Amino acid sequence: MKPKPTIAEQRMAAATLMLMKRMIGEEDRATKFASPTLLDIAIHNADSGIVGLIDETIEAHPELSIVPARTIMGINYKTLVCTALPTVAFRDANEGTAATLATYENRLVETFIMSPKWVCDKAVADRAEDGAEAYIALAARATLEAAAQHLCSCFYYGLTTLAASPRHLTAGDAKGFPGLHDALGLSVAANQLVDAGATTTASSATSVWMIKLGPTDVTWVWGNGGSLDVSDVRIESTLDSGGTNSFTAYVQELLAYPGLQIGNRFAVGRIGELTDDATDRATCSLTDARLAMLYSKFPTGSKPDIILMNRTSQRQLRDSRTATNATGAPAPFPTEWEGIPIYITDQIVDTEEIALLTA
Repeated sequence: MKPKPTIAEQRMAAATLMLMKRMIGEEDRATKFASPTLLDIAIHNADSGIVGLIDETIEAHPELSIVPARTIMGINYKTLVCTALPTVAFRDANEGTAATLATYENRLVETFIMSPKWVCDKAVADRAEDGAEAYIALAARATLEAAAQHLCSCFYYGLTTLAASPRHLTAGDAKGFPGLHDALGLSVAANQLVDAGATTTASSATSVWMIKLGPTDVTWVWGNGGSLDVSDVRIESTLDSGGTNSFTAYVQELLAYPGLQIGNRFAVGRIGELTDDATDRATCSLTDARLAMLYSKFPTGSKPDIILMNRTSQRQLRDSRTATNATGAPAPFPTEWEGIPIYITDQIVDTEEIALLTA
């Protein structure tokens, strides 16, 4: 009798089927924004063990499960970004036409070293009920979840400083890649930003994002051919949290080179200075009107594919609809706006600096 496939093997088969459907164009339209994604890259480049862990981890992170990804052979590349179109006009007979050119900017897209490591006390792992291998796998799952959360936080907050302007305290990573905030900058006048107006409490704001996905818009970039290298489990002497005493541990790590490409200035839009602070909540919450205002900043040919927000913003949008409901019945939690799907994430914080739109 053929043995029943393990859970990891089932997930691997399901992920492979999803990749095949994407390749032949049969995937459900609701989830097919672009391909491949991080999971597809893992299927192609990693062993089945890490594929199962990645599949479990990214499920709760739309930044990784929905935003497409591409691989590059090295760790960086240059790309031309169109910042202004040429001017075109009619002319009179026997009159010349001035030649104008589009304006392009050469940008360097970089990937950065990320090598999360999990360390398991050998004495503890060896006497675990399900054995050392299962104990190490449990530690790997927790570490990959932490890594996914950090990647998704950097997706929005990027570098921790930008031209000495106030940023996001502990969000972001100065050694990582520039995120969406870095791409937009801080000026409402010059970018696709809508200011909801919070002014009272310094670290009480949040944001909502509209994003266009694709190879010339927003996409993850994975360097070194997209390799997700998991080391063999090794036994080594490791220092404890105090940094002075050592113990023998099982050690394993993942090596990857993630980065983020934002291919043009119309691929991203943000509503900032939203707040749930009691003083500003009534006038600085998320509403359909503010979503419409942000949507209007996108060119006709650059409609955003997804909207990303946290649960606070989703609840505010629901409350705004309940208040205008003719029956008085609570509105359902919104999952789309004007046909654009809404994805909920925990990595957009409620503690953004309200000074972000004052620079």
